[in-house]
Amino acid sequence: MAYTSTDYKEDEIQMARFAKALSHPARIAIVKLLASMDTCFCGEIVEELPIAQATVSQHLKELKESGLIQGCIEPPKIRYCIEPENWKKAQQLFSNFWQQSYLSQIEK
Repeated sequence: MAYTSTDYKEDEIQMARFAKALSHPARIAIVKLLASMDTCFCGEIVEELPIAQATVSQHLKELKESGLIQGCIEPPKIRYCIEPENWKKAQQLFSNFWQQSYLSQIEK
C-alpha cells in the first residue's frame, strides 16, 4: 500500500521537519554551539564557525522555522537559543524511532 501525504502521522511529519533542519553539518555545529552557550547572537556564531555571516543567518532561519531554536529580538540584534520544548520533543521522537527500528531488527 502506498502512502499519500494525508496518511502520515503528526509525529512523522514533525520528525521529518527536525531531521531536515539538522541535515546540514553547519546546522549541527550551530545547535551544538547554542547548547554549549545557552544563548548567543549571530555574530558570535560567525566568530566560532568557519562560515560567512549570510550563511549563518540562512542556517539560523532554517533551524528557527523547524522550531528547534528560537530567537529573541534585542534591537538591533537577535539572541538565539535552543527551544527547550521542541528540543525535548525531537529527542523523544528520534529516540523512539531508533528504539523501534532496533527492536524490529532483533525480532527478525
